[in-house]
Amino acid sequence: MTLEEKVSILSGEDFWSVPAVERLGIGKLRVTDGPNGARGGGSLIGGVKSASFPVGIAIGATWNVPLVEEIGAALADEVKSKGAHMLLAPTVNIHRSVTNGRNFECYSEDPFLSAELAVGYIKGLQGQGIGATIKHFVGNESEIERTTMSSEIDERSLREIYLIPFEWAVKKAGTWGVMSSYNRLNGTFTSEHNWLLTTVLRSEWGYDGIVMSDWFGSHSTAETVNAGLDLEMPGPARDRGQKLIDAVNSGEVSAETLDKRVTAMLRLMERVGSLDDHRPHHEQANDRPEHRALIRRAGAEA
Repeated sequence: MTLEEKVSILSGEDFWSVPAVERLGIGKLRVTDGPNGARGGGSLIGGVKSASFPVGIAIGATWNVPLVEEIGAALADEVKSKGAHMLLAPTVNIHRSVTNGRNFECYSEDPFLSAELAVGYIKGLQGQGIGATIKHFVGNESEIERTTMSSEIDERSLREIYLIPFEWAVKKAGTWGVMSSYNRLNGTFTSEHNWLLTTVLRSEWGYDGIVMSDWFGSHSTAETVNAGLDLEMPGPARDRGQKLIDAVNSGEVSAETLDKRVTAMLRLMERVGSLDDHRPHHEQANDRPEHRALIRRAGAEA
């Protein structure tokens, strides 16, 4: 791959996809939200209709890991019907305040319950060939000033509470994707936090998937690449593209580091089948009776 081709797959092409490399026959990687459904490429309103599964806090109330694995497998079908390869889920941030506007999306205040459910969800999803993206890594327990605030958390609390669901997702479920959070962790944006993304995630836990930014959650070029952020989302590139080419040419980012980021992306593309997927993008709203029954059963257990 040329330098330009390598750099091209380290940032999005648009809101929901990573560009193809046509010269090499590498297909386009497509992602979709979210934890309780696959909405496809539509905006917050409109678009192709989708099945809506119970939200995370409702699933947490079931304490039923096999049920969550069923939901993960069903969501894989929903993702495929939207022409995508990867689901931006599950969300495993910890309930720490009743005023957090996204508590509904997360499972619990208990890190071990959250971890068990996340493992089931990811196994169900990835067992059907769709990549999971566990989020938001880490310390995103407040929506107030979430893009600028710093979560001040000592290492013991991090390891005993906040990191547990992510650690289990890596070690027990083999998640293929991790999404960094918007916030800073102890003063450093998580998208450029070397200790978090490299020391803990990769060196200690043995993670070999990708780390993507939350949408518009990247704030630098060399710092994010060197820290371990593989993919800047969404596109078109803001901190990558020509800026990253220049950083490699100037030595701010080594060729070896760049190749690590590219290898992780290619490995993901191979896992989810997008590497050689050249089908025209097509989204469908499939009404599946078995999914309706599962949604009712899950809602009743909640």
